[in-house]
Amino acid sequence: MKLKDIYEQKYKVLLLIPFIILVLALLQIGIQTAVTGDFVNKGITLKGGSSITLDKTDMVNVEELGLFLQDKFPKADINVRTISSAGQVVSVAVDSDAQENSEINALTKAVTEKYNLGKGDYSIEVMGSALGNSFFKQTFMALIIAFLLMGIVVLIYFRTIIPSLAVILAALSDIIVTLSIFNLTGIKLSTAGIAAFLMLIGYSVDTDILLSTRLLKRKEGTVMDRVYGAMKTGLTMSTTTLVAIGVALIFVESEVVKQIMIILFIGLLVDLVMTWIQNVGILRMYIEKKRK
Repeated sequence: MKLKDIYEQKYKVLLLIPFIILVLALLQIGIQTAVTGDFVNKGITLKGGSSITLDKTDMVNVEELGLFLQDKFPKADINVRTISSAGQVVSVAVDSDAQENSEINALTKAVTEKYNLGKGDYSIEVMGSALGNSFFKQTFMALIIAFLLMGIVVLIYFRTIIPSLAVILAALSDIIVTLSIFNLTGIKLSTAGIAAFLMLIGYSVDTDILLSTRLLKRKEGTVMDRVYGAMKTGLTMSTTTLVAIGVALIFVESEVVKQIMIILFIGLLVDLVMTWIQNVGILRMYIEKKRK
């Protein structure tokens, strides 16, 4: 049996794929929450910490400094990164979860003594956990409100509950699975990463609305003709976006931009499954039941 025949005839069986992926994602998030206390790996901008910025970059080796600090402070969460401007490295930042003065002073002392830095050669920025937690709660609430408003708009447009729920389920599945895969990468989520998840809702709903509109609003051709028509447009949109994201990942040096691109890249790949297998399957079942 050809792949096309399987896609057209075994769509109910294929529905197991996205739902199994979703269950595994929820399992990963649940285990992560039980082990770490957080459902996502929070970065310093969300959980609080400090950042030591070194101006003398010519003498600093980022990898060497990172290994040195991890060896000296094995229990601390430390990340050493470069800060670039116009393609040139202008400074080196040492991010850590240190918030107490004693911890920050010990870390600063280790760095300054290693490179013999004076007080004018570095700066320290501290972010409290309360600020990070407040931002995280507010953005999480914004995410919930975005889903509610999206659901209302979709329900008003289609005026039927099943297609509306299918769109919301696809978008929600996309977010959950992307979050789970992001956790597995070990990258710490920053405030920019949350913005990427908000953007991902728009990308996900875009293809789902396209599919639902073609299947429910248009009457010409068979159901599969309309599916393939929507798929041609949707895959073109997703592919061009993935290519643009891939270029950004290769050439952009900013860690903030890279995190946004990584989340969007994962999310768009997941969206292909959630839209063209999960949503297609649910809508086809709905159309068949409606005809009967």
